[in-house]
Amino acid sequence: MSDSILFELVSPEKLLISKPVAMVTVPGGEGEYGVLAGHSPLITTVKAGVIGIYADDMEVLSERIFVAGGFAETTQTRCTVLADEAIPVKQLNRVALETEAKALEGKIAATPEADRDALLALQEIVTAKLAVAV
Repeated sequence: MSDSILFELVSPEKLLISKPVAMVTVPGGEGEYGVLAGHSPLITTVKAGVIGIYADDMEVLSERIFVAGGFAETTQTRCTVLADEAIPVKQLNRVALETEAKALEGKIAATPEADRDALLALQEIVTAKLAVAV
């Protein structure tokens, strides 16, 4: 691929993906953006959402991976995402996520308001997963 960019996805545990791609879309903190070869240098936060990976034909999405936040660094030849959590969208279990969401609602209701921040952040991630789960 002559007009490719190296895409790397890193979780806290390991390097998950390292391969040349035609394009990658990233859920940046200020909004989703696409990365092609020759992209301007950029460092940004990543919000909970889906990374789209495009192979040779940019009209065909080859992979979709849910990330729960993190950071991304883009150069003219590379895009690296350091994700807090990463899971292929096809592995998200809607029923399990709905159960988790209901349990979180109960925990949030039973937790004093001053101590809810971590639970609310987790609820936001579960809601984002539900939005893309099949």
